[in-house]
Amino acid sequence: MDRYARWNALLEMLTDSGRVTVEEAAERLDVSQATIRRDFDQLAQQQMITRTRGGAVANGVSYDLPLRYKTAKHSAEKQRIGAAAAALVSPGTVVGLNGGTTSTEVARALAVRPDLNTNAEGAQLTVVTNALNIANELLVRSRMKVVVAGGVVRPKSFELVGPLGGALLREVTLDVALLGVDAIDPLLGAAAHHEGEAAMNNLMVARAKRVVIIADSSKLGGHAFARICPVDRVETLVTDSGAAPEVVDAFRAAGVHVICA
Repeated sequence: MDRYARWNALLEMLTDSGRVTVEEAAERLDVSQATIRRDFDQLAQQQMITRTRGGAVANGVSYDLPLRYKTAKHSAEKQRIGAAAAALVSPGTVVGLNGGTTSTEVARALAVRPDLNTNAEGAQLTVVTNALNIANELLVRSRMKVVVAGGVVRPKSFELVGPLGGALLREVTLDVALLGVDAIDPLLGAAAHHEGEAAMNNLMVARAKRVVIIADSSKLGGHAFARICPVDRVETLVTDSGAAPEVVDAFRAAGVHVICA
């Protein structure tokens, strides 16, 4: 297990219990106590946890890890979700795509589709995004038209937020918005940890004919700080095969088409 995977695991432990000792973490992750102490110290330096004598306590109820630390988490599931979501896109359409690790997999899957990368009239895809890394993925690997919303960069997610980007989004129409989220619940809807990202995503929803939420099974039934949209605005949910059947049934009962990749 690499360092970033350990950090994810440690933060999940703290989310569940609120407090974790060095000995407990070392035993559960099968690493040395010295390694856990270093991990705790580094997480505390980034103000993601509070160090205590012999362990650590949670700083809050949820964590928004920097994107570069999230890449190893549920990576296989996210690749399958990305491929399934990209398959929903037709040539010649305008697609909205936000930031995040799952959205990055969607972008990579779109970039390698030959039918979206030809020079034939009407076959080129237009992607509107507020994420710098998504724009880079598409620009260096495809011939798609890429439109980037302006704003202030959030270093954790590489997403642009704020009124500058909102001004652009209000002037475009999207055939489909493919949105990664921090949580989605059949009653509470889709949500993000950061209110600025949620606001930009909400604008994409408002400008889209269709809304597709892309979320691995760990995010289903959860909640986050800022709502993106109610569940009745979501046409399709693309998740992985690890989703609990009762949760999938709840989304379907709410009128959402669910694809388990």
